[in-house]
Amino acid sequence: MLNIARSTFVLGAVVSYVSAQSFVSDPLVDKSFPYTAIPYQADTHTDGRGPQSGYNICNSTTENQDSMCQTGFINHLDDFCLFAPPTPNATIGDTEGVEVAWCTKKGHGTRLIPEGTLQGVQLIQSPGYVEIVGFIDQTKLNMQVDDFGGELDSGGQDGRGNPIGGLVYTNAFPSNNGDNSTYQQGRHWTFFIGGGIFCAKICDDTQPNAEGLCQHIYDRVGCAYNAPNNAPNNVFQACQGADMVPVGQYVSNGITTTWTQPPEETAPLGVIPYTPTPAASSNCVTFTSASLYTDLASVGVTSTTANPSATGSGSSGSGSGSGSGTSAASGAQSGAGAASTGTSSNSAGTAMGFSVVSGFFGVLLSAVLFC
Repeated sequence: MLNIARSTFVLGAVVSYVSAQSFVSDPLVDKSFPYTAIPYQADTHTDGRGPQSGYNICNSTTENQDSMCQTGFINHLDDFCLFAPPTPNATIGDTEGVEVAWCTKKGHGTRLIPEGTLQGVQLIQSPGYVEIVGFIDQTKLNMQVDDFGGELDSGGQDGRGNPIGGLVYTNAFPSNNGDNSTYQQGRHWTFFIGGGIFCAKICDDTQPNAEGLCQHIYDRVGCAYNAPNNAPNNVFQACQGADMVPVGQYVSNGITTTWTQPPEETAPLGVIPYTPTPAASSNCVTFTSASLYTDLASVGVTSTTANPSATGSGSSGSGSGSGSGTSAASGAQSGAGAASTGTSSNSAGTAMGFSVVSGFFGVLLSAVLFC
């Protein structure tokens, strides 16, 4: 049993309560589905956070701006998907269990990312993963403008993933031998979105460190630590790169040490003892957005799907965290761009500028709900 503590700051008083989430015996990260044998729903549980809200078999019959497809892809700079809310004016913390796939290309049976959403994107192909990071207008993906968002991943607080039953595939792993007609599942993937940025990574399960490179227990420190990068805004580029150092690992006095994030979002994050450094990259090729995203012209947000968040969201453990307002990241100490106060610098620079925790008083004033 995994107990997720949640707290609300009300008029300077901390009101805490605990919601229990049973960790399933068949976690999503252990489920292997060949692309030709994807089930209608990867998650079959009906208790706890509720049944899976969408579906995984997606095709031309499901391809529209109301699609509830929960199968995503990270293939190439011009062909990838983001997970985002199915209904307008939402926060990631409230909808993490029911997010749906929004893609840059037709043919995946999903919603299309509206034109103007992507404002700069960088793809890194490394030996162990494919990573894509970028700057976005998140309001075009049904997110509130001031939502600092959080983490979506193949783990989740109960092992069912966020979104529940979400699957991710790619045709870009070296083991795919360049065959763009077939897709390989990445059972280990992690994705942050919010604060006007996103970072997504799908790890190659044939490589020995897939779990470490796509670790999903560091949800409170955002893209800056989970996907350190040098992506410039207003630029669209594809690069080759080395594998990053697994999240939490750093060298001090010649000794490799692992920092572990405090397990509860009600506990202070504290000073993170290292500053992340982007892995080396090379052979970057720059494109224009108009040449990449030809399917996105004139696509608008037209979702009319009934809000499923009451059965799909649940409380967030290792899965995400969200808050509203400009101090959301400081309140919940989480989100796509969150980091801890006390770090010496923002190594991501203009790439993924993260919000620095402003302290306890900022939390009290913003009355943020820990999700």
